[in-house]
Amino acid sequence: MAGPLAEHLLRRRLAHGKEDPKRISERRGEPSAARPEGPLLWFHCASVGESLSVLPLIDHLSIARRDLHFLVTSGTLTSAQLMAERLPARVIHQFVPLDHPTYCRRFLAHWHPELGIIIESELWPNLILTAQEYGVRLVLANARLSASSFKGWRKARKSIGRLLSAFDLVLAQEEKSAERFRLLGAANLSVPGNLKDDALPLPFDQETLNTLSKQLENRPRWVAASTHETEEDLVADTHARLKQDVPDLLTIIVPRHPGRGDSIARDLIAKGLHVAQRSRGGVPQATTDIYLADTLGEMGLFYRLSPIALLGGSFVDVGGHNPLEAARLDCAILLGPNMFNFDVSATNLLEVGAAVSATSSDDLATAVLDLLTNKTECNARAEKAKKVAEQATGVAARISEMLVPLLPPAQPDSSPIRGPLQ
Repeated sequence: MAGPLAEHLLRRRLAHGKEDPKRISERRGEPSAARPEGPLLWFHCASVGESLSVLPLIDHLSIARRDLHFLVTSGTLTSAQLMAERLPARVIHQFVPLDHPTYCRRFLAHWHPELGIIIESELWPNLILTAQEYGVRLVLANARLSASSFKGWRKARKSIGRLLSAFDLVLAQEEKSAERFRLLGAANLSVPGNLKDDALPLPFDQETLNTLSKQLENRPRWVAASTHETEEDLVADTHARLKQDVPDLLTIIVPRHPGRGDSIARDLIAKGLHVAQRSRGGVPQATTDIYLADTLGEMGLFYRLSPIALLGGSFVDVGGHNPLEAARLDCAILLGPNMFNFDVSATNLLEVGAAVSATSSDDLATAVLDLLTNKTECNARAEKAKKVAEQATGVAARISEMLVPLLPPAQPDSSPIRGPLQ
């Protein structure tokens, strides 16, 4: 019924800079690349985190079957930019079509993958049911269902039951989500773990790290990673409190959405803070209070640059971001009260003393000050965090073993290769 609004929605998103004008046709299901010959696996991911999480899985599958090609779809500009940088050979990225029947048929008629892997909770009805009509086997992988979403779907049991029946497998992140899917009618359900726990360490540029390390010298510093609106205010207030005890403190803010950089910078300057904005060539000076790292794909750099990391999205109703990314890179971790997207990882980190939980600016200032002034404690928490991250590996390998039997038989010359895709 909402079909006629699709073009209006696309024009509006394009006007607001949320679509790539050169690739807008992909959102209508029109391909911008040829379909490769042979079996094609299609991964659909919402955005950056989900897209990055499938890279180790693609790696495992490419080792198991040398004849496979891969298609990755996502819906955001940032995910497309990162995929352009990080996808290996034999992997194509496309923007996912809007959930319009015509667009979805056009997309699937061209690509016609042998297997579709939908990541987390991207339950788009037209996309899923059209794929089923085209005979595409489907898997819901890294599946997650929050308590609020479960409550909503229970009011539409027939609809969610129809969608879930389209999947050959439902692979949940953790037991709570598995039980919710089970109650909604999911069959063939397993719990192999969270793909995001198995991600590779975030990349970085060594020369840039060396340059920034010299510029910062020995200044005490901490990073607020992947922050959302209003969280920058919390971080700024915390910085002001900490400066009373640590006059040369540098706070690094890495917003989840770099496009907010100019707005964040204006707000911070209005608070009387000295800001160096990375996207505009700003360099941290001795008087800089906040280094605003409003760039894309450099989180690995700033985790390596700071011994203390606050996970953004945890002080607002977002549910946090992956704490194991910081744990892999020698950070002591600070968490807000809302980590429901990563509750298993957060609980594991808190239980062993690898992370500290805070609920207010006072709590946060106390926790940061303790870690800044006690290097032994800071290093001990970082070491515990790394061990938690090491124990979380193996998810991609387990999921790969579950997916291979769903593929068409391999051709005689498609024996496993010795290494990953290049």
